[in-house]
Amino acid sequence: MSNISKNLEEIRSTLKDNVTLVAVSKTKSAEEIMEAYKEGIRDFGENKVQELEEKYELLPKDIRWHLIGGLQTNKVRKIVGKTYLIQSLDRESLALEINKRAENKGILVDTLIEVNIGEEPQKAGILTENLGEFITLLGELKHIRVKGLMAIIPQGSEEENRNYFRKMHELFEKLAEIKQERFSMEVLSMGMSMDYMTAMEEGSNMIRVGTGIFGARNYTV
Repeated sequence: MSNISKNLEEIRSTLKDNVTLVAVSKTKSAEEIMEAYKEGIRDFGENKVQELEEKYELLPKDIRWHLIGGLQTNKVRKIVGKTYLIQSLDRESLALEINKRAENKGILVDTLIEVNIGEEPQKAGILTENLGEFITLLGELKHIRVKGLMAIIPQGSEEENRNYFRKMHELFEKLAEIKQERFSMEVLSMGMSMDYMTAMEEGSNMIRVGTGIFGARNYTV
């Protein structure tokens, strides 16, 4: 049994029934991705548009690709129609561009709103205070469907992490009360290799695990 198979078996044994495991495959080869694929993984997460594009062409078409890294507006056209979920929707200009490109293709693009729950200036994500206005705008865009929220929390102690995950879950529950077309709170994507257990305890139903499955990343690629 390969390391990837062993790691997946171990992680899966800890997952709650309602939790989707997204294997974060950034910098990983098609061969490594296929190892996870053969173990039944179909959800893979990429940070960079170019990597997602290349792997989309190479790999089986039943893979559900998640873009989890920041998305520049000038790269939207390259991936609209190739993603299962864009998890990093966080600003008006990006929403308008996704909507325009999706309209051109006659499709609906599924997204998660990325929230900067730790209010870290160096991180992507919308601040909670700006969410109301952003959600109103999204209601006018007929080719974007919001399916939930995503967060990359500040890294701290387990208790600090838990606090951020809890805040995200509270926000998720609050936004679930909004009645708006193409807007629902089905997916709460939070938790990574080091903290996904805590995230699940606090209500996450989608975790993003990279090193826990594939081992350390090779950034020289």
